[in-house]
Amino acid sequence: MGMDPIRLEEMLGRERYGAVREAVRRRVIEHKRSRRVAVGDRISLLFEDRATVWYQTQEMIWVEHITDLDAIREELSVYGALLPRRSELSATLLIEIADQARIREELAQLLGIDRHVWLEIGDDHRVPAVFDEGRQTAEKLSAVQFVRFALDAAAQGRAVAGAPLAVAIDHPAYRHRTLLCEDVRRSLVADLTDAAAAEVALQRVRDG
Repeated sequence: MGMDPIRLEEMLGRERYGAVREAVRRRVIEHKRSRRVAVGDRISLLFEDRATVWYQTQEMIWVEHITDLDAIREELSVYGALLPRRSELSATLLIEIADQARIREELAQLLGIDRHVWLEIGDDHRVPAVFDEGRQTAEKLSAVQFVRFALDAAAQGRAVAGAPLAVAIDHPAYRHRTLLCEDVRRSLVADLTDAAAAEVALQRVRDG
């Protein structure tokens, strides 16, 4: 089913956005409660949808003072790549390290994590995270990664039928598993089954 791209006409002009920015931020924080999953103490995943991508794009346009329409279209294209495609969930994976002096060392310990992140559906089905290329090498890892989980028909069927969902990481240096709460599970199932849900979420965040 895939989510529709964010349209230019859905963006708010700079003056209008400035007037409602704080209210939008509060609504986005609330929306993300049903989209964010902490896995252990250092890694979290924010599952992207039209509302989260719209907000990221709107904030970039605001912060960078972008007003040219072609430049706005370019930002929409860049951030639109985060939206899940058909039969897919997508997320921004954040590695959060509090001790600034240890960032490089701790990121180095997590090299190869792209082979160790899974979405578990029920007790017997694991979907590997596919990491976007270009954000890690054999020697260096970015603290921000973009991942996708492609679900086949059987996996979707289990999820829709109510199977528990979990995110698991089995990297030798970082082994954690988080069972998704019902609000998050329901939100992700809607990504796969309800095209209107993403539209409603964006309208709620955008207009209140």
